[in-house]
Amino acid sequence: MSTYEVKTYYFEDDGFIPNHPDWPVLFYEGVLAERSYQAEQIFNENNWLNSWRNGIFDYHHYHSNTHEVLGVISGFATVKIGGKSGQELQIHAGDVIVLPAGTGHINMESSADFQVAGAYPNGMDYNLMRGVDGERPAALEEIRYVPLPENDPVFGTDGPLLQHWNSK
Repeated sequence: MSTYEVKTYYFEDDGFIPNHPDWPVLFYEGVLAERSYQAEQIFNENNWLNSWRNGIFDYHHYHSNTHEVLGVISGFATVKIGGKSGQELQIHAGDVIVLPAGTGHINMESSADFQVAGAYPNGMDYNLMRGVDGERPAALEEIRYVPLPENDPVFGTDGPLLQHWNSK
């Protein structure tokens, strides 16, 4: 399935949210439309682990020490990625977003039944950064050293992530 069409979004450092200096956000619209309830299982099968089910925080945040995949299990939301001047995406059950380390994201509004599954390559632990004073120097350094995942979270060893993200 390496030919699946994925939308890509690149973001610059806005002074608060660093975003990733090289790799784009990947948006797999409707890729799990028929099996959104299996998102967490699919991620785990592709070695994206340390998974959870919940919502997305309603404040700008990012993870400087790992990449993150979000798969919409139910409902819909407006999510802003890339920081305060980023891009709003309408996401629905079956959509998947892959966020490279450092990419800001926030839930702007969502339906009452909105739920996502999240996971991290190789089960990496995640931190919670908010773009506040004092965190930038360490965060910028961490982002540079987060490794390229071995697998795409949906398609495994033959997925779009491996085509759009190249080793640094």
